[in-house]
Amino acid sequence: MKQKDLFVRRTLRTIIRLLLKILARVEVNGLEKIPATGGCIIAVNHFSRLDSALVFAFVKRDDLTALVADKYLKVFWIRWLVDRVQGIWLHREESDFRAMRAARNYLKSGGVLGIAPEGTRSQTGKLIPAKNGVAYLADKAQVPVVPVAVYGSEDAMQKIRRFQRPHIFLQIGDPLYLPSVAHQDRSDQLAHNTDEIMCAIAAMLPPSYHGAYASHPRLKALLGNASPGS
Repeated sequence: MKQKDLFVRRTLRTIIRLLLKILARVEVNGLEKIPATGGCIIAVNHFSRLDSALVFAFVKRDDLTALVADKYLKVFWIRWLVDRVQGIWLHREESDFRAMRAARNYLKSGGVLGIAPEGTRSQTGKLIPAKNGVAYLADKAQVPVVPVAVYGSEDAMQKIRRFQRPHIFLQIGDPLYLPSVAHQDRSDQLAHNTDEIMCAIAAMLPPSYHGAYASHPRLKALLGNASPGS
C-alpha cells in the first residue's frame, strides 16, 4: 500500500470516529475477535448506509477494504475514497466475475474484505434473505468469516437530523471456519454456509431484528432454544 494511501486511510478513520463520537453513542464489543493478520471476510448486516462506515472506523486493520456498488463511480468524492482504500467495484445487476476474482485474490493475499451478505440494504430494519456470495468467496479463498451485527443504525440519520444522539451497537462474533464446498450439491452447501453466517449475525441481534431468519432452526440452536429433534 502506498504511504499516501495509508495516510488517507488512517486520517479518514480518525475523522469518522470523531464524528461518530460527537453525533452518536457507539458501543463496540468483540474487536479482539478479528484476526490480527491473514485474510478474512467481515460479514455485516446492512440496515443503514452508516454500517460500512462503522466497520471501517472501528476495525483497526489497514488492509480492510470492501466490495462497492459501481453506481457510486459517478460520485467523484466516493470514487476517490474507494480507490484510496483499494475498494473493489462491483456491478450488482449481473454476476460480476471480475469483481469476485479480484476479491478472492485480495483475500488470498492476506487482506480483509467487508461484505454485506444480504447484497443490499434492508428496507424493513430487519434481516432479509442473504445471497451466497460471502460463502462462495470464503470457500474459494479458504478464509474465515467474522460475523458482525450492527443495530441502532437503521434510523440513526433521522435522529441526528432531529439533533438526537442515536445509540448504535457494533457486535463482533467469533470467526467461522466453514466446511469446504464440494462440486456435488454445491448450491445446497453454499446455501447451508450462508445460513450459518446469517444465523451467527442474527444471534447477536435483538429478536426484533431477526426478520427472515427468525424461525430458522440454526438460530434457535445458537440461542439455546432449539426444540428436540430440530
